[in-house]
Amino acid sequence: MSEPLKIKVNIANRSYPLTIDRKDEEQVRKAVVIIRQAVDRFEEKYAVSDKQDALAMTALQMANQMLSKTNDDSSKDSDAVLDRLRTMESQLDAVLSSNIES
Repeated sequence: MSEPLKIKVNIANRSYPLTIDRKDEEQVRKAVVIIRQAVDRFEEKYAVSDKQDALAMTALQMANQMLSKTNDDSSKDSDAVLDRLRTMESQLDAVLSSNIES
């Protein structure tokens, strides 16, 4: 296991010290950029002057997107499981009917 990395990130004009795995640094930094861009969009689009409000709306939007994605993935997983079950059922039917005919 690699040694933890201490970094500081800046979101909404506040600095946050983090201790992360080195392998996660790129992903964390990308996440910070995404959050900053979303906050900026809220500030521009809705003339929000309070960073806390922009952060709250960003968090709400991101949580909603995550839940939508999770629900979509669950639906796809359920469809795949149903397809596999149908295939297995067909195979079992074929085996059972060949045993009955024998």
